[in-house]
Amino acid sequence: MNSWSNTITLPKHLRDAFLAVPTMPATRVAESRPGVWQAGFDAGRIEGEKAVSEQLLKQRAETHELFQGLLVSLRDAVPQVIRDTESMMISLALEVAQKLVANMPVSAAMVEAAVQDALCQVEGTAEITVRLHPADLELLQNTHSSLLASGDGADEFRILGSTEVTRGGCLVQTRFGTIDARRETKFDLLKGNLLQ
Repeated sequence: MNSWSNTITLPKHLRDAFLAVPTMPATRVAESRPGVWQAGFDAGRIEGEKAVSEQLLKQRAETHELFQGLLVSLRDAVPQVIRDTESMMISLALEVAQKLVANMPVSAAMVEAAVQDALCQVEGTAEITVRLHPADLELLQNTHSSLLASGDGADEFRILGSTEVTRGGCLVQTRFGTIDARRETKFDLLKGNLLQ
C-alpha cells in the first residue's frame, strides 16, 4: 500500500467540516449538527402550523356555512309552523263547535230563529215554502208557534215537514231559488271562510 505524504493547502480555513465515516449516512451527519437540526425543526413547525391554520379556516368556513343554512331553515320553518298551527287550531275549534251544536237539544225558539233568519233573506217574495225536519215541525205545532199562523194573506206561506232537512235547520224555497239554512250548510260556509 502506498501512503500519501503530500500536504493539501486550502486558500481559507475549513469550518464545520466533519470526517465522513463510512458506517454513518450523510443525513445522520447533518442531523448531528445542532444548527441544522434546529432549522429543520423550525421549518417543520412552521409548515405544521400553516397546515393546521388552513384546516381551521376551512372548518370555520364549513361551520359558518352550516350555521347560515340552519338559520335560513329555521327562518323558513317558523312561519310554516305558525300557519300549520293556526290551521289545526281552527279545524279543532270548528270540530268542537260542531260537536257541541250537534249535541244541543233542539228547542222551538232555536227552530223559529233559524226560520226567521232565512226569511230575512227573502223578504218581499211571494210563494214561500219553508221545509223543516218533521220533529221540528211537530215541536212548533206543540208550542203553538206564531210562525205557523198564516201571513198577510196576500203571500202564500207554507211550512212543511221534510226528511231531507236535519234538526234545527230549514230550507226556504221561493220561485227565485232556495235558501239552505240547515246547520251543516252554515257550518260548511263558516269552515270555508275560516280556512281560506
